Amino acid sequence: MGGKSENKAVYFEKLAELLKEYKSIFIVGVDNVSSQQMHEIRQSLRGEGVVLMGKNTMVRRALKGFLSDFPEYERLLPHVKGNVGFVFTNSDLKEIRDKILANRVAAPARAGALAPADVWVPAGNTGMEPGKTSFFQALGVPTKIARGTIEITSDLKLIEGGSKVGASEATLLNLLNISPFTYGMGISQIYDNGQTFDASVLDIEESQLLKAFSSAITTIASISLAIGYPTLPSVMHSVVNSYKNIISVALETDYEWEEIAELKDRIANPDKYAAAAPAAGGAAAGGDAPAAAEAAKEEEDEESEDDDMGFGLFD
Repeated sequence: MGGKSENKAVYFEKLAELLKEYKSIFIVGVDNVSSQQMHEIRQSLRGEGVVLMGKNTMVRRALKGFLSDFPEYERLLPHVKGNVGFVFTNSDLKEIRDKILANRVAAPARAGALAPADVWVPAGNTGMEPGKTSFFQALGVPTKIARGTIEITSDLKLIEGGSKVGASEATLLNLLNISPFTYGMGISQIYDNGQTFDASVLDIEESQLLKAFSSAITTIASISLAIGYPTLPSVMHSVVNSYKNIISVALETDYEWEEIAELKDRIANPDKYAAAAPAAGGAAAGGDAPAAAEAAKEEEDEESEDDDMGFGLFD
């Protein structure tokens, strides 16, 4: 009894140290994970994460003992069920997620096991003798005899994902040397800074978050302006709209200030501002016209002199 109590005390102390040291925790499922896979996963996470396994009752008891000092760890309790473990880390969550899921091994189908995904038998020659045709027929696999061997004529979904593998299906897959399943650590939940969420959240891109945030800000601003309730997103719009109203009032009254004086003058004397641009353009055009006329005259004089000189030579 003393040995068990001592082991529990050591485990509680280890868990407490990890909870204080690391801000993020992956709650992982380890069904059908071999000890060799666990060793390889620990190696891949060396320096970036720590794997801690333990019985659910002991883990739950340890966590409940920490709730007085760390009430946020209560969020972990609902997920401590089944064959689970913890991966503690302070590194990038996406990178650690990828390392956890990368170590998977192919495994043969076993009778009575739940299929994690659909299992298909591909078309092609099996290399088996014709005497086993009845075995394929019993499972509804379309076959024909080609060159003295059994050939599957078309792809067939043999097992539906989520259903139990039958003894006949397992035997057939083993005969065909098909290992349809892969096993490794699975991530059930992620705990980060007091919040728990699904691993799929890590696939959300920053651009998607910014788009959703921008849409929410626009919606809040629109509602605030419609009901006349000021909020941070709507304040700037309210200021701009108020300034527009002040300008409208100033234009209809004698009240003015430096910034609006020119606007009032433009409205009162539109001809003065409309004539300014063409006058400048006309002055430029007028300045260029005499120069162009003078150049044309010089060119014409040169041509006439050339003509006179030509006639003088031939006379």
